[in-house]
Amino acid sequence: MKYTLNGQETERLKFRLLNDNDFNEWVELFNDIEVSKILGMDKLGTPKEQCEKWFEWTYDRYKNNLGGQNVLIEKSTNKIIGQSGLLVREINGYNEIEIAYSILPYARKKGFASEASQKCRNFAFENNFAEKLISIINPTNLYSEKVALNNGMKIRETIHFHGNKMNVFQITYQEWKSIKKE
Repeated sequence: MKYTLNGQETERLKFRLLNDNDFNEWVELFNDIEVSKILGMDKLGTPKEQCEKWFEWTYDRYKNNLGGQNVLIEKSTNKIIGQSGLLVREINGYNEIEIAYSILPYARKKGFASEASQKCRNFAFENNFAEKLISIINPTNLYSEKVALNNGMKIRETIHFHGNKMNVFQITYQEWKSIKKE
């Protein structure tokens, strides 16, 4: 499955593919109404129905080599703390690779999103997946914008994506190379 980080690790995290046994833990993400809105899932029914749709989309991505979010396991506790990965997205008629991340409520503000997104960035560029990477972020999600900035990204444009106004952050391969030299 191209673009997945299955088996990859960082200092504190292990990456693996999503599976059906993760459902009960992951539905917690959609119990947070604000997160559900930010992710554009709030109109898809109950938290359980939103989670079912999330799993369906993720499995479809895996099957069709469109990347997909990987489950993040905290090494010290062996608990699921979130998901992160590379997603193929169509933006303005072009396929681009997005670095995506979602952290469960109890694990937020501990640097996991930054750690995971930096691993995704490095993995994508080291494997020559793209000349640039993006993150698509709801403008009200200031925490995710901070993660993108910490990942060396800059705002590229504001677009309408699935009916929502979103900011597109970007980093190029050349910008990444200059970060790696520091």
